[in-house]
Amino acid sequence: MKEKHIYIIGSKGIPAKYGGFETFVEELTAHQSNKKLKYHVACLSNDIQSNFIHNGADCFNIPKKNIGPANAIYYDLAALKYSLKEIEDNNYKGAIIYILACRIGPFIGHYKKQMKKLEITLMVNPDGHEWLRAKWSTPVKKYWKISEQYMVKNADLLICDSKNIEKYIQEDYAQYNPKTTYIAYGADLSPSLLKDNDEKLVNWFQEKGLESNEYYLVVGRFVPENNYEVMIREFMLSNSTKSLVLITNVEKNKFYDLLREKTSFDKDKRIRFVGTVYDKELIKKIRENAFAYFHGHEVGGTNPSLIEALVSTKLNLLLDVGFNREVGEDGALYWLKDKNHLASLINEIENSREEYDGLEQKAKQRIAQYFSWEYIVEKYEKVFKN
Repeated sequence: MKEKHIYIIGSKGIPAKYGGFETFVEELTAHQSNKKLKYHVACLSNDIQSNFIHNGADCFNIPKKNIGPANAIYYDLAALKYSLKEIEDNNYKGAIIYILACRIGPFIGHYKKQMKKLEITLMVNPDGHEWLRAKWSTPVKKYWKISEQYMVKNADLLICDSKNIEKYIQEDYAQYNPKTTYIAYGADLSPSLLKDNDEKLVNWFQEKGLESNEYYLVVGRFVPENNYEVMIREFMLSNSTKSLVLITNVEKNKFYDLLREKTSFDKDKRIRFVGTVYDKELIKKIRENAFAYFHGHEVGGTNPSLIEALVSTKLNLLLDVGFNREVGEDGALYWLKDKNHLASLINEIENSREEYDGLEQKAKQRIAQYFSWEYIVEKYEKVFKN
C-alpha cells in the first residue's frame, strides 16, 4: 500500500496547548502505529513560518487574521485551499480531508466539486450541538445550524464522538442518508506523577485554603450551558461542610457577575473560584484528591473533561443527559436540574459515602476499556486505511 495522505483541518494545531480537538490531533499523531498514513495538520499561527514536523506529522501554518468571530471560518477555508492545492500539486491519490466541526458549511459545496475531481474523501467530525450554545446570538446560532446541514450533506463520512450525536445526525438529516460512524474521544489513563506531599500540590492547597478530600470539584469552560448556576445553587442548598472548587476562567466575564447577582455565591464561604490550572500533572492530582466531581455539561458530544474526571476522581456526579450517561454508564451518579435534586444527593453521599465506593473501580474500568487513546487511534487508523 502506498502512503495515504490525511489533511486535518479545524483544530488550532499541534503541539496542543488546550482544547479538545487540539488534544485529539496531538494524541492521534503521537500514538500512530500505521506508518503508511501521512498526517498533515493545519496550525493557527501568529507568523508565517514554514512548515514544521511534530509527532511525525507535517504541520502547516495558517496566519491569524484579526477579524473577530469570522476568523475561525477564514482559517478553515484557508487551510482547505492549502490542502487542495498540495494534494493536486503532488498528485496524492486517495487523499482524505478530515474537517473538525461544521464552521464552513455554506462554502463546502463549491470545494466538494474539486474534491470529487481529485478523488478526495471528505470526512467531518460534527462536534456537538454548537447551535445550542448560549454564548451565540440568534443569527450566529442560525449560521451554525445551516452550516452543519451543508457539512452533513457534503460529507462522505461523519465521524461522531458520541452515540447521541450520531443518532441526532441520522434522524435530523435523514433526507441526505448520511454515512456515519462512532469513535469516542480518548483519555490519558496514567495517574498523576505528583505525590500527595509534592510541593506543587501542597503549595496550591495552601494558597487556596484547601485540603485533600475536603472539596467537590468542577473543571470546564465558564459558560451557561455547563449549568454552573444549578450546581452552585444546589451546593448552597446542601448541608455540606466541604468546599466547592471551580477551576475555570472567570476574568472579565459578564456571566460571572450575573451569576453572583442571581445566587449571592460570594456570601457562601464554601464556594471557591480558584482560576485556571494549566499544569497537566497538577490538575490530575487535584482531581484525584477531590471528594467528588460535578459535571454539568449539557450540549456537545463526548466531553474531554468528563472522561478525565471518570478516570481520576473517586466519585462523579453527572447531569443526567444522554451524552453523559453513554460515557459514565453505571460508574457514576446522576442528577437532574430540579430544585433540591442535587442538594439531596450531596447530603445523601456525605451521610453514607462508603456505599458508593464501588463506583470508582467501575468508572476506571470502563474508561480503560473504551476510551484509551491507543484504542481510539486504532479505530481511526482502520477508518482512514479503508
